[in-house]
Amino acid sequence: MTKQDITIPTRAPRTFIGEDFDLKSWDDLLPFYEDLKAREINSAGELKQWFLNRSELESYLSENFAWRYIRQTCDTANTGLINALQFFITEIQPKLSEYGNELDKKIISNPFLNDLTDKGFDITLRSMKQAIALFREENIPVITEMQTEERKYGAIAGAMTVTLDGEEMTLQKAADRLQSTDRAMRQEAWEAIANRRYQDHEQLDELLNSLISLRHKVGQNAGFENYRDYMFAAMGRFDYTPEDCFNFHHSVKEAIVPLLSEMAAERKNALSVDSLRPWDTKVDPQNLPPLKPFSTGEELLEKTIRCFSRLDPFLGDCLRTMKTMKHLDLESRKGKAPGGYNYPLDEIGVPFIFMNATSNLRDMVTLLHEGGHAVHSLVTRDLALNSFKHTPSEVAELASMSMELITMDFWDEFFENESDLKRAKIQHLESIIETLPWVATVDKFQHWMYENPDHTAEQRANAWVNIYTEFTDTVMDWSGYEQFRASLWQRQLHIYEVPFYYIEYGIAQLGAIGVWKNYRENPEAGLKGYMDALRLGYTAPITEIYEAANIPFNFSENHITNLISFVKEELERLKI
Repeated sequence: MTKQDITIPTRAPRTFIGEDFDLKSWDDLLPFYEDLKAREINSAGELKQWFLNRSELESYLSENFAWRYIRQTCDTANTGLINALQFFITEIQPKLSEYGNELDKKIISNPFLNDLTDKGFDITLRSMKQAIALFREENIPVITEMQTEERKYGAIAGAMTVTLDGEEMTLQKAADRLQSTDRAMRQEAWEAIANRRYQDHEQLDELLNSLISLRHKVGQNAGFENYRDYMFAAMGRFDYTPEDCFNFHHSVKEAIVPLLSEMAAERKNALSVDSLRPWDTKVDPQNLPPLKPFSTGEELLEKTIRCFSRLDPFLGDCLRTMKTMKHLDLESRKGKAPGGYNYPLDEIGVPFIFMNATSNLRDMVTLLHEGGHAVHSLVTRDLALNSFKHTPSEVAELASMSMELITMDFWDEFFENESDLKRAKIQHLESIIETLPWVATVDKFQHWMYENPDHTAEQRANAWVNIYTEFTDTVMDWSGYEQFRASLWQRQLHIYEVPFYYIEYGIAQLGAIGVWKNYRENPEAGLKGYMDALRLGYTAPITEIYEAANIPFNFSENHITNLISFVKEELERLKI
């Protein structure tokens, strides 16, 4: 398909704020918020129009902020882009919070609410009631300060580079050497990366101390004992509790952690090393060269488009549209923020994918993952309200993690050699087994931090080591590098920028295995269930969305054991 074959989506007409509206200051927005605040509503039709007008305004603002964030993460050293983002955070967001609360309170007692029978309004109203309950005016400046502090992590991490063989490179690029069959090269790269991260460990500790203090204040201002309890309410976790998270931790520890030690022992034996060291975890256990599914970002994108298209032509068209619109920034380079994301753009409905690709398997899977998010954005772009499109993370990550697995039948687009293809699938499935304990580790660590907000950096490091040890294998030898193990958590962006957003990966990973299992049993029905779930957006509770995909919302040890048994069976077939 050529560029000319793609129909570029257009945003819906701006019937409320006007086609040429351009945000320069809060004064530009004030008339629209005052209109919504003062408007008389005398019928269900007028109430629905009020919701549509508010959604149009919020979609504009959401996309305006998105572009500021995208541009700043693409170039973390650009002062103008930093200032543009900071302007929105400090000058616009505090007032949006205040007016948002006023609008929620205005509408929540409207006598015509019961006449809004379109699917999804009940979910939106539930979230509005929750927002009213949580709002505290005294939290506005605290949250603004908190958001400003959170942005510092990307700048610190984005500036990290190392020099190997005379070449300055990003940590992501240096990490490719951890797949080298030359053990000395792996050790050199691992030590360089670890030392560079550790160089900023005190600064990152101080940043988190500041964030914990601010976050604890937000929680207490809102009447909660701690920030964890506040965040469960703020994130709209209506379908599960902290106790369910603890059950998840326990189930993972019992059902999966023993497998980590088995896998580590197999790796140690295969590599014929006296002790398994941190730089031995990424190399192929048979000492084969690292897999290289692509060479450039352009090649990665083209192969992913073909892979998606074979699963379903519509899915390939989603990425073709983004390519045509230049809504992707894929390759790693100095000055980019770390990580990867799919950022929804609420007006146009075509998201933006950001990542730091070099040439490895993890990068390939990252684009498949973010591509799943992108498909989710595109299939919900025509839902009536902005709030209908913004799913809870347990659903958003189901879209992305399932895509990693249901595309596996088409990974020959990346690997022409059958043995390489099998290696890629084995590595990915083993990474899933490794991911669930890591999710449990990060989540349990966050619970500990916010249950004990007055802890010191030393106490935090000790708590991390204890929790990490609980969820990792018993084979790895960290001797001589204990200080790096104690600060491993600092590489996890979520702890700094999106606190408590991590258990979702574990929940969604279980769901994704279920989607893949369904697809294995019946590809047509499995794919239909997946797409049916995505198209719901956030017009139904999480449990109903999972039900649409024909998978349970379940954290029990028995359920997790059954899913991991399925993964192990697939692994055994690949290893024959």
